[in-house]
Amino acid sequence: MSISVEEYIAGFPEDVATRLQQVREVIVAEVTRVLGTPPEERVRYGIAAVMLDARGALHFAGWKQHIGLYPVHVLPDDLEAEVAPLRTAKDTVKLLHSRPLPLGLVTRITSEVVSHYRG
Repeated sequence: MSISVEEYIAGFPEDVATRLQQVREVIVAEVTRVLGTPPEERVRYGIAAVMLDARGALHFAGWKQHIGLYPVHVLPDDLEAEVAPLRTAKDTVKLLHSRPLPLGLVTRITSEVVSHYRG
C-alpha cells in the first residue's frame, strides 16, 4: 500500500514537517509555473516526488539533520556557485535544518531542473 505525500510529510516531527511542506509548496508552484499545469505528486522510492512526466521527478526527502533534493544535475555556473556548498553528492542538494530554508534558491533550482529535464 502506498502513502500520499501528505502522509509522508505528516510522519515527521512538526518542525521537520513544516520545512518539508514549505519545500513542497515551492517546488509544486515552480513546476506548475514552468509546465503550465499542476504536477502529480507521489511517494517514490520511499520519498516524496513532484512528477515532471510519467517517469521523471524532482524528489525531496526529510532526514534527521536535513532535507535532501534529488536529482539536481550540475547547474549553470552562477547558480551552481550558490548550490555547490549544499551539494553532498553529484546530484544531491542538502538543506540543513540548522539553517533557514533558502526557498528562493529552491525555486531557482526547480526551474533549472524542469527546464533541463524538458530539454
